[in-house]
Amino acid sequence: MYAIIQTGGKQYKVATGDVLAIELVEGKVGETITFDNVLAVGEGADLKVGADAKSAKVEAEILGTFRGEKLIVFKFKRRKGYSKKNGHRQNLMSVKIGNIQA
Repeated sequence: MYAIIQTGGKQYKVATGDVLAIELVEGKVGETITFDNVLAVGEGADLKVGADAKSAKVEAEILGTFRGEKLIVFKFKRRKGYSKKNGHRQNLMSVKIGNIQA
């Protein structure tokens, strides 16, 4: 069984036991968080989508936090002598998917 969840403005296809990196949410290491925004849940012909998946929930355990790789933000305007270079690292969280309740 798998589910499609939405968190941090992104959608993830998850199954029990998957480990994934999501944007930082409130919680401490070892705690369990629940994703209520489930877009689809099921497998094969038993896939529930939209309003049928509203009651579904996905539980995950927080494994830790880390920072993503550095992204370069470069702004440039031609013929004006303007250029600006910045870097950005996003705070991320590693979670392990536990129970999927359909």
